[in-house]
Amino acid sequence: MVFDPQIVTWYGFQHSVYVRFSLLALSSIFFLVDPFATLPTFLAITEGYDAARRKRTARKGALTALIVLSTFAFAGEEIFRLFGITLPAFELAGGIVLLLIGLDMLQAKRSATQETPSDTEAAAQKEDAGIVPLGVPMLAGPGAITSVMILVGQANTHWQMAAILISILITALICYLVLGHSTIVARVLGDTGIRILVRVMGLLLVALAAQYFVNGLADLGVIAHPVQ
Repeated sequence: MVFDPQIVTWYGFQHSVYVRFSLLALSSIFFLVDPFATLPTFLAITEGYDAARRKRTARKGALTALIVLSTFAFAGEEIFRLFGITLPAFELAGGIVLLLIGLDMLQAKRSATQETPSDTEAAAQKEDAGIVPLGVPMLAGPGAITSVMILVGQANTHWQMAAILISILITALICYLVLGHSTIVARVLGDTGIRILVRVMGLLLVALAAQYFVNGLADLGVIAHPVQ
């Protein structure tokens, strides 16, 4: 058997690209869905619920987010084509949306694009708020949908598409676990812990928004592509 260093180098490069894209997909989707920031509102909505009913509501919310984000993942290219939107334009627009959400998260508060006081009040009066507004827009909001569509636009292979779908699935599962056990999670983290988590995610989200800006400008040819 002949050892070919070029094959090893190619395999290592492909593996590195796969890991980097997978981490980007998971982090960007999870930070935007952010079930931890939803905890206080979820507890207010489900006040008076028993444990079983709270878990059912969390399951409906997570399943709704999974279906909505997966739908946009599959329909992303068609939406781009239908409206004549280029990926660089969407990266720049998405960067603005993510920046606004990230700046709100740095202040440990939910962005108005994800949740408004009227949404919370309406949800508290509904018999079942698992689909609306918990699933949409609190979990699968404009920011998460935008991020999924940008990732789909950047995906060139089947494994990249698979990484996006797996990231959506993992995020939905974490949402169910966090919200389904919301009283335990809130007790363990406390208000301070939740605020710290939200701020850290907000900082990373602002950095991600900046990266989308850089990618958009580079794809337009305004600046050189950054060295990976």
